[in-house]
Amino acid sequence: MRPGARYLAVPAAALALACLAAAPTPASAGQNPGQSAARPAADTVGGPLMASRGTVVHYAGRSRPLPSVPASAWVVANATTGQVLAARNPHGRFGPASTMKVLTAVTLIPLLNPEAMVLASRQAAQTEPMDAGLVAGRRYRVSDLFTALLTISANDAAVALTQATGSLGKGMALINAEAHHLQAYDVVARRPNGLPASGQVESAYDEALIARQALAMPAFMKYDSTLAARFEVRPHHFETLVNQNWLLTKYRGALGGKIGWTVASEATYVGLARRNGVTLIVTILHCTPLQEITSAVKLLNWGFASNGKVSPVGVLVPPLPAARHASAGHDGRARTGPASARLAGAAARGSGGHPARIALYAGVVAVAGLGLGGLARKRRWAAGHRGSAGPGGD
Repeated sequence: MRPGARYLAVPAAALALACLAAAPTPASAGQNPGQSAARPAADTVGGPLMASRGTVVHYAGRSRPLPSVPASAWVVANATTGQVLAARNPHGRFGPASTMKVLTAVTLIPLLNPEAMVLASRQAAQTEPMDAGLVAGRRYRVSDLFTALLTISANDAAVALTQATGSLGKGMALINAEAHHLQAYDVVARRPNGLPASGQVESAYDEALIARQALAMPAFMKYDSTLAARFEVRPHHFETLVNQNWLLTKYRGALGGKIGWTVASEATYVGLARRNGVTLIVTILHCTPLQEITSAVKLLNWGFASNGKVSPVGVLVPPLPAARHASAGHDGRARTGPASARLAGAAARGSGGHPARIALYAGVVAVAGLGLGGLARKRRWAAGHRGSAGPGGD
């Protein structure tokens, strides 16, 4: 760790609160993939129609018909108004694959000093597939790690950044606590990178809640919309990170998003776009591989054409009220999570009232450039390692 950097230990009380918030609700315990929450429709988060396991849309007048999308669950929502324009099985629970990284980033960006230099751990270095080529014992800048996380979907960077809270377990508790703060109650996060884990699920509705929070974070959007960046793997040796999300270069008004895939989860996707002052969120789960972004394009086109012409079928609920001790994070916004707010407050007190000076100890990353060709290589890697390392992903 460089001179002047600080190590932050998560207070026991904050960790206990995070673990309590991270515990699955009775509806999520023992939930099967694709199964909706076991609650009455009237109590469903987002409105009673969000309990549907089929497609819900309210056509009016000359509304454009919904496109055919080869996915088990999806949501199209207006990020500004929170209106859900249409959805399929919105609370159905499926493996998130790398779209889990959106929640990881939303949780950790406000807590980690972007200028901090952190040390790569052996555990993070051994994460496979090793998207960023992490080297144990090397130090890297936090901002570079977030760039790797959201451009090439670096699985090792996710582990390393989560360890920045003090341990992987503490970080996962904070990630689950943030999900509950956002009222994303379908989320059960086991691994910060979305690689397969028993019981790990998200819903398309909850991914829309998380994406809406991401849109409000300038730091997230900067990392997520980066088309290419240089990354110093080791002294004087650089690699190029190329964003996997081709929506950014091929779709007018694209803002960002996150692509994902594992053998079990199939393709997953979060897409964000803005046209004529309207910002839309599209989330897709359990989609036919290699059709996730083209499916998002179809849904975005429908959403822009239909916004204001269809009656909403639900609403994206706001986060829970701010915790009493919420304090500013590194993205400049008030941190309101039930546990992460307390952690940020403790960090501010421990650094003389200047959270931006806090450098957190973590594992992290060195990187090989991956565009769509890199994504294909990762999927071939997964297919070749099903019998040893288990199903891989991006």
